[in-house]
Amino acid sequence: MSIQWFPGHMTRAKRDMQENMKAVDMVIELRDCRIPESSRNPMIDQIIQNKPRLIVLSKKDKGEAAEIEKWIQYLSNETTRVIAMDLTKDPVIGTLTNACQKIMQPKIERMIRRGIRPRAIRAMVCGIPNVGKSTLINAVAKKKIAETADRPGVTRSLKWMKLNKNLELLDTPGILWPKFEDEKVGYHLAITGAIRDQILPLEDVVRYGLKRLIEEYPDRLTERYKIELCDDPDEVIKRIGQVRNFVKSGSEIDMKRTMEVFLNELRDDKLGCISWEKVHEER
Repeated sequence: MSIQWFPGHMTRAKRDMQENMKAVDMVIELRDCRIPESSRNPMIDQIIQNKPRLIVLSKKDKGEAAEIEKWIQYLSNETTRVIAMDLTKDPVIGTLTNACQKIMQPKIERMIRRGIRPRAIRAMVCGIPNVGKSTLINAVAKKKIAETADRPGVTRSLKWMKLNKNLELLDTPGILWPKFEDEKVGYHLAITGAIRDQILPLEDVVRYGLKRLIEEYPDRLTERYKIELCDDPDEVIKRIGQVRNFVKSGSEIDMKRTMEVFLNELRDDKLGCISWEKVHEER
């Protein structure tokens, strides 16, 4: 699978991020806690280079707590701090400020030793589409200053905002890399809504999701849909359609409607919290 999707606004966003990197002290990178690897944009690594980084694993209410903790340990290093957040419920301002101050503490101490009064930390907020950047900005601003939607590609320009006396944020649009070769990355992005539904065939995304659920979370399927499972994802979708009475004329199962409903319920956590990627798992 080689999917290319790089709209013009993403090209501009990448250029703007590169131009503004000198103006920031560190980077706050958001990733989806359910897919910490697939939601990692390798272009961001190139753009930020050696800047200190805070990785925020967003949507922690949608992932499995034990797996999220493993990812926090796995991704942390000397220049990278990792935290998990529910951006709609957690104390975003305090958590972000404390985490950024801890990362920047060595620089702050150097400034104090040189007799320089530390200014507010300047952090660039970045990540792929639909990982929660606008939700984060709205949470820290305590008002809806950034448009939010559960779809990719909402934020289109860079904007500065002063969080408090200790932290200033530069919000950026979500950008995807020009193409990805690993089909699992594409499926993970599609299942979580990071790419538009038109990018990958619905039936392929649903088959991948169902295959994983049959292998790893069979009880979720039987509890939700009250069906007898088998190893064939197409047959499972057909059985779900039968139970839901999604029938077209002539008693034929409406497979498209069934797949759409299943994918929406999967995204809405109707089948529970699911971590699509595990630490050290081959992608």
